[in-house]
Amino acid sequence: MYVLHYSPDTASVIVRLALEELGQPYQARRIDREAGELASPAYRALHPLGLIPAFESPDGPMFETAAILLYLSEKHRALAPQPGSPGRAAFLKWLFFTSTNIHPTLLQLFYPERTAGPGCTDAVLAHASDRMRTYLGIIDAMIARDAPDWLSPGQPSVLGYYLGVLVRWLSSYGTGHPSHFSAAEFPALNRVLAAHEARPAALRTAEAEGLGPTIFTAPVY
Repeated sequence: MYVLHYSPDTASVIVRLALEELGQPYQARRIDREAGELASPAYRALHPLGLIPAFESPDGPMFETAAILLYLSEKHRALAPQPGSPGRAAFLKWLFFTSTNIHPTLLQLFYPERTAGPGCTDAVLAHASDRMRTYLGIIDAMIARDAPDWLSPGQPSVLGYYLGVLVRWLSSYGTGHPSHFSAAEFPALNRVLAAHEARPAALRTAEAEGLGPTIFTAPVY
């Protein structure tokens, strides 16, 4: 059985969404962050940086969100185009576009002091905000233009869930803050996320972690 080491409303929720959608049995083991578990030798054996998520699979422990999503989609032949299929190349480039551009930029918006120190917070926020708007605009335009099956309202995908959680976090700041973004600003992406959040897998995940029913398009904090 899979073991997902999680903390509510962190990157582990992306993996939980995929597991729920796949209908795979798994153990959700909550991390005791207050007790310093992330720094413990046992946890560092699973994730050397002490970050979330850590994931135990029959093939060994894993970390990095995109890697876990790709592993699960291939292992169970679902939620993504499979190797050799026509949509595989396009899916891979947008999955890694998300993991190497959107996700790191979100972290800069949430923790600007980590990028260049507390004295440069405003500059980091301004730069990261501009880049985030560009990145999400590119994703939105791609969906509207290409209507890919692997990122559509018609079927769930690991990339849809990944983007949904990232957009959820971006809406956590109040309107007017440079870190605030709303799914409604990106109509094609919003339609995909609205369909994903209404799925039974997403509703089960939301209930388990206390996130509310519209976890992507209208999050409740």
